[in-house]
Amino acid sequence: MGHVLLAPDKFKGSLTAAEVVRHLTAGLHRAAPGIEVRGFPVADGGDGTLDAAVSAGFRRIPVSVAGPTGIPVHTAFGYADGVAVVELADACGLRRLPAGVPDPLHASSRGAGEVIRAVLEYGCPEVVLGLGGSASTDGGAGLVGALGVRLLDERGAELPPGGAALRRLHRVDLTGLHPAVRRTRFVVAGDVDNPLLGPNGAAAVYGPQKGATADDVLLLEAGLTRWAGLAEAAVRDVELIGTDGCPGQPVSAWPGAGAAGGVGFAALGFLGARFRPGIELLLELLGFPEAVAGADLVVTGEGSLDLQSLHGKAPVGVARAAGRAGVPTVAVAGRVSVGPDELRDAGIRAAYPLTDLEPDPAACLDRAAELVGKVAARLAADWLDPAGPPRRR
Repeated sequence: MGHVLLAPDKFKGSLTAAEVVRHLTAGLHRAAPGIEVRGFPVADGGDGTLDAAVSAGFRRIPVSVAGPTGIPVHTAFGYADGVAVVELADACGLRRLPAGVPDPLHASSRGAGEVIRAVLEYGCPEVVLGLGGSASTDGGAGLVGALGVRLLDERGAELPPGGAALRRLHRVDLTGLHPAVRRTRFVVAGDVDNPLLGPNGAAAVYGPQKGATADDVLLLEAGLTRWAGLAEAAVRDVELIGTDGCPGQPVSAWPGAGAAGGVGFAALGFLGARFRPGIELLLELLGFPEAVAGADLVVTGEGSLDLQSLHGKAPVGVARAAGRAGVPTVAVAGRVSVGPDELRDAGIRAAYPLTDLEPDPAACLDRAAELVGKVAARLAADWLDPAGPPRRR
């Protein structure tokens, strides 16, 4: 009866990618009992990246770090064959805010730096840093602080955490930078190409999503501007395993520098990271090309399949990778707000929204697990032939 590969991202607010796989599998097996189904949860660098790595065979190495407000949290990094996967969101992302209360001026990326420090001391030659879901807009100052960089005011005192404090930055001291940084290869997985500063930058575009008011955005922009100037001067002579970068442009203007509240800037400038589209990098790292070999159909998906999905999100990345292998892709989503022609242009042959079964958004979230199983039956009726392999449309 053929081989179906399930490669969904999370349904944000309702199901993890692994849970989507589980409910799709159950629904497909009810509809087509003999079908071979393999699960391959995916992520694009944000929430779920660590879980996707572990599902693909990476070993989970636990570590305790500072959450976005400094309260300790338990997280981990994934390790396999000399490569470590670090998920910023799991260390100091929005979902780690105590009681979910935003702290846009003071939240810090330090926890992600502490995970990286643990990775360096573990002896990994390559680090993949997944960006997304950040609670902070500190330009990655917290992250590099955890790696030994000191941010000093004009009296020589270290700055407190958060983006607002960067307005008082006077000097960036790299003498304590962890020595392993210079011999480690860093790759950043992200799904945005914003610069650090300006109307398309970290504070202006993403600050409000993290609770920043209009006045807060101005404070954060001022802090990031000062941070950018002093940080770039400080790293100019540091020898790193480097990024290709954009010759002639400051690091703050490079695509991706504004990712995760500016952590992209710190990774590019202080760590010499290369920036890669998150889903492209994760699929390659987790072995998707090998997993899709021999499949007759790929099923991907995410909570909302929309215009943003068409610009580098997981389902389109999966569809394009599957297309290169000659395997058709369909999608399951909480809701779908793009037309069939746009989906086909992105490599998705058909989409199955849960809202077709439950139009009320709140009820759809509450019943997501049940609805995923039910929509799998519709998918099976359209694509799976009991007498042979999945139908090719």
